Amino acid sequence: MTKILITGGTGFIGSALSKRLVSQNYKVTLLARHPETVGKLGLESVHVLGSLSELTPNDHFQVIINLAGAPIFDARWTDARKQLIRDSRINLTEQLVAYIARMAVKPDLLISGSAIGYYGDQGDTVMTELSVVKADFSQQLCADWELAAKNAEQLGVRVCLIRTGLVLGEGGLLKRMLLPFQLGLGGRLGDGTQWMSWIHLHDWISIAERMITDHSMSGAYNATAPYPVTNATFTKVLAKTLKRPALLPVPANLLRLLMGEMSGLILGSQRVLPERLQAQGFSFKYTDLATALTEIVNR
Repeated sequence: MTKILITGGTGFIGSALSKRLVSQNYKVTLLARHPETVGKLGLESVHVLGSLSELTPNDHFQVIINLAGAPIFDARWTDARKQLIRDSRINLTEQLVAYIARMAVKPDLLISGSAIGYYGDQGDTVMTELSVVKADFSQQLCADWELAAKNAEQLGVRVCLIRTGLVLGEGGLLKRMLLPFQLGLGGRLGDGTQWMSWIHLHDWISIAERMITDHSMSGAYNATAPYPVTNATFTKVLAKTLKRPALLPVPANLLRLLMGEMSGLILGSQRVLPERLQAQGFSFKYTDLATALTEIVNR
C-alpha cells in the first residue's frame, strides 16, 4: 500500500485531497497544526501528526505532498503578516526537505504547492510555465517556495510544483464570495478587466493523482483550467448561476484603502494556461466556468 504524507492536509484543498486518496486505498498521514480538527473533517482513518518532530528517519513514505501555509487572505499584509506567510511556506518546506535528507529510504515524489502568483501581475499577457515573471511580494514568495522544494531533486526525489489558480469548490475563496452574491450585493472588482485563472477542485485533485502515478511528470505545472476569464465575466456568470443581479461594483481605490497591498491579489491579473498539463495529455472535466459553478452551487 502506497504511503503518503500530506502537510496542510486539513485546509480547503488538502482535506478534499486527503479524502480522495483515502477512498483510493492510499495510507495517508497528515501533518496538521490543529490535529483536533481532523475528526470534524471526516478523516478519522488517517494518521495525524502535530509537528515534523514526530517523524523519524525510519518512517517510509513513497509520496510527500506539501500544501502547508498560513492563509494568505485572512489578515491585512503588515510586515509581520508577510513574514508569517513566508515562514509558514518556505521555512516548513526547507524543514521538510531536511527531513527527507535524513530518511533512510527517500520518497519517490514530492508534490509541493505554489500559485500562479509566481508570474506577478501581467495584465492581458497570456502566460505558460515558461513565461517571464514580474516581481512583487507574491511572485517572490512563490519563487522562493518553489526553490526550497526543488532542493529535494538533489536527493534523488522527483519534484512536481503545482502552481494553483483560483480553486472553485465548497469552500475557499468562492465561499467568501457567495453570500454577497446570494444577497444580490455582488459586483465586479475594480474595472473587472483583470484575468482570473480558475480551476475546479475536482480537476486539481485529479492533477495531484496524475502526478502520483505518472512518473514522467516533474517540474512546474499550472493548475488552471484552459479558459481563464476576466473578473467582469466571472461576476456575470456567478450572478447568473445564482439567479441574482450583480449591480454593486467595488471601486479599486476602495479595495486598496481597505486591503492595502493585499488588494493586489484580487486586482492583479494573471492570464495563465495549463500548457504542460495539456501537452502531457491531461483531460480537464471542467473547462467551462458556468458548468463548474453550477455543479458547485447545486451540490
